[in-house]
Amino acid sequence: MELSDAALLVTAGLAAGTVNAVAGGGSLITFPALIAAGLPPVPANVSNSVAVFPGYVASVAGSRTDLPRGRALWALLPTTVVGTIVGCLLLLGTPARAFELVVPFLVLGATAVLAFQDPLRRLVGHPAELGPRRRTVTVQAMVAVGAVYGGYFGAALGVMLVAGLALVLDATLARVSAVKNLLSATVGLTTLVVFALFGPVNWAAVAVVAPATLVGGYVGARLVRRLPPVVLKTLIVAFGTTIGLYLLWRAMR
Repeated sequence: MELSDAALLVTAGLAAGTVNAVAGGGSLITFPALIAAGLPPVPANVSNSVAVFPGYVASVAGSRTDLPRGRALWALLPTTVVGTIVGCLLLLGTPARAFELVVPFLVLGATAVLAFQDPLRRLVGHPAELGPRRRTVTVQAMVAVGAVYGGYFGAALGVMLVAGLALVLDATLARVSAVKNLLSATVGLTTLVVFALFGPVNWAAVAVVAPATLVGGYVGARLVRRLPPVVLKTLIVAFGTTIGLYLLWRAMR
């Protein structure tokens, strides 16, 4: 690996770790950087999924005080693992073209849900008004869909999780973001295991990117706790829209 490539990957890792903690979508920084460093698309995608995992762990550490207490949170983890495995198998075993065309609309749809959260809540009901069983089923379903997406590609996973969870959880955006960090870390750990066993991982690239995402993830998580909710929401919506339009442009080329 050239020194210039290593410098590019370190910079991308720092930026991606920070962005993942704040809004999600950091993979759209590291994935193109891995392509620019000479990796083919599928190894770049697989290596990227493995490399960003430490950043997710750092995000959890930085936002741990905002995590809700109780068993309900931990009940989401098995669903996350199963959904992620399904997504990984889709990536390794099916053509990517069809999903590439769907991904931009998923990202833009999730961003729109977050942007119009209040009107949608009035339409479907505030989380406090939902029955416990309905809320549990809805949250589990949203987490399952997000995990499948995360196992397949993962870019903007944070945007999708925040949008879905904010609609059905009666919690502050900082707390929703902390839950998102934990679920993203679970997705990251699962993809690491699956791709390490079965995927074409470029471990040299991972060794460069992963430590940088670790630093960036912790910094980003601490930043979230200092941002006013309206500013955090605006940042996530703006970044999600940018990601969705970029993915749509790339898919249509």
